[in-house]
Amino acid sequence: MKKILIIIIIFTSIGLSYGQQDAQFSNYMYNTLSFNPAYAGSRGTKSIYLSQRSQWVGLEGAPTTNALSYHSPIGSTNLGFGLSFMNDAIGPVEENLVSLDISYSINTSYDYKLAFGLRASAHMLNVDFMRLNIFNPDDVLAQNNINNRVSPNIGVGLFWYSDKSYLGLSIPNLLETRHINRNLNSSVSSVSKERLHYHFIAGYLFDLSQDIVFKPALLTKFVSGAPLQIDLSTNFQIYEKFTIGASYRLDAAVSFLGGLQLNPSWFVGYGYDLDTNSLSSFNSGSHEVFLRYEVFRTDKLKSPRFF
Repeated sequence: MKKILIIIIIFTSIGLSYGQQDAQFSNYMYNTLSFNPAYAGSRGTKSIYLSQRSQWVGLEGAPTTNALSYHSPIGSTNLGFGLSFMNDAIGPVEENLVSLDISYSINTSYDYKLAFGLRASAHMLNVDFMRLNIFNPDDVLAQNNINNRVSPNIGVGLFWYSDKSYLGLSIPNLLETRHINRNLNSSVSSVSKERLHYHFIAGYLFDLSQDIVFKPALLTKFVSGAPLQIDLSTNFQIYEKFTIGASYRLDAAVSFLGGLQLNPSWFVGYGYDLDTNSLSSFNSGSHEVFLRYEVFRTDKLKSPRFF
């Protein structure tokens, strides 16, 4: 049963259906650069982010995602720069992504800035069909692996923010790249391509007391042919050191989130997901860990940024 299930998941992930295709993160509020190029430079300092996600632990061929990113403002200009690397694997499918982001910010008021982002990216796709259970040895797909297929792409984003709140809208990939040659199998080529993913993110900080900050956040993803994905999260920051919270992914999972601000530069976090759908019978949850390092100027920060 597990093998049958993972085969269905694998084919969904490479575009043979209209399902979700982008990598998924529970700690999306700290990893906004992964899907919105306008976020580049918004923290006002050099920022390095490293994360590892093991999804559906215990399920053979389950997804694993590794991400590394760097972004920073460019001098004293209104420009920001970002560079990201991501490795995403599920069963016989492995995708590597390199993204270069440029943002430009303007002041819309004393407190708020609006950033416009542009992304240039390259995807390298590998699919080893022989790792699947081949029911028909003459299947043309099983005889034509995908090896290091590089696909360029571009993306755009908007990010409106202050020290207390933010709104963001982005399309990380504007080109709907085909993954299977039409000549190999005309019956699936019409749907074997990346779909446009629309991301909307929002968040606000409420000062409950001098030592406790409450942050609700929202992330929605829309892709043609798939259900709308909604992530709702709540986090509490305590004494500017500890972060604890939870998140709910509509019809999919509940997440428990935690973080520790080791010092002004280092922040470490963890997320654990429990599935709320039928997949819960086949796995023991998902684990996500991340580490953020930032270089600050000599002037003292009023408080560490929460997003």
